Amino acid sequence: MINVFGRWYQRKFSDPDAVMLLILIVFTTAVLLLLGELIMPVLVAVVVAYLLDWPVSKLVNLGMGRGIACTIVMLIFSTLMVLLFVGLVPIISKQSINLVQETPLIWQEAQSWLLTLPEKYPDYVQAVQIQQMMQGLNEKLVLVGETLISASFSNLATLAAVLVYLILVPLMIFFMLKDKQYFLESISRILPKERRLITQVGHEMNSQIANYIRGKVIEILIVGIVSCVTFVLMDLRYGILLGVLVGLSVLIPYIGAAVVTIPVAVVAMFQWGITPEFWYLMVAYGIIQALDGNLLVPILFSEAVSLHPLYIIVAVLVFGGLWGFWGVFFAIPLATLVKAVISAWSSSPQPVEAQ
Repeated sequence: MINVFGRWYQRKFSDPDAVMLLILIVFTTAVLLLLGELIMPVLVAVVVAYLLDWPVSKLVNLGMGRGIACTIVMLIFSTLMVLLFVGLVPIISKQSINLVQETPLIWQEAQSWLLTLPEKYPDYVQAVQIQQMMQGLNEKLVLVGETLISASFSNLATLAAVLVYLILVPLMIFFMLKDKQYFLESISRILPKERRLITQVGHEMNSQIANYIRGKVIEILIVGIVSCVTFVLMDLRYGILLGVLVGLSVLIPYIGAAVVTIPVAVVAMFQWGITPEFWYLMVAYGIIQALDGNLLVPILFSEAVSLHPLYIIVAVLVFGGLWGFWGVFFAIPLATLVKAVISAWSSSPQPVEAQ
């Protein structure tokens, strides 16, 4: 066993480039785990800079100076963000408050419906089972309510941090876009000379991450807008809020669509009951999800490295547990990074054994 491990170690780590790649991965992971919260504004700025680099590059290719192009793109982006928050956030906040206020009524009707099951299906459902289940759910709901209340008070303490984000992050984005080449050259000078595999993985991931961020933002906007319009036209209560949730659910592949179906179905059932209107809405919602998975995703992510759905789900669970929202957002690129590292490691030159 020791000989097998020794031969594997000699085969993989005799190449200095492979050793440097491993050191860089370990160092980067340690920094993210230990200082993730402190450097989060920088990571957010990097993500948005990746997103805005494409329009900046297009304007530069048209003959415009990079500084002017960055200024124009940042002004447009800032204007859109202000309009989005001014127009959308108040509506979502109002509908969220109304939904929270009506949640006890929804749960009361759900309890009344559950209590009718033993009468309708006495051979399959017992009244004692329903009562025990409702008691357990009531306890869970109390805990969730307490958690939400404590979270709302803790968010008041982060208001100053949000204001700092509004000032510092846009400045960092602008300088990252304007002086992109300078930062790339600075990073290149820091990297060791033995960086063949680092460069190989970096080139592969650069286009992957940029394409993924742009594609994911476009997918969120399309799915969110189509869902909002569909829910509003069908007169679903809290249509804007639920449409935004459906749009954000695409951040979590497979799992997000399954989870967000619950509030959509519950609100529709509370509003209409088991009626044709309820089924019309669920069919329309199913069509949106089907078009997203079978048409929109293949078009937007046609250049992405294909990953098995099991790997994607595992990546969402692992990276989401480590870094929360951003771990979920970057689950697919991070999984692709792991695949690229493994491929680069496997393709590293093997030492010639002595005859």
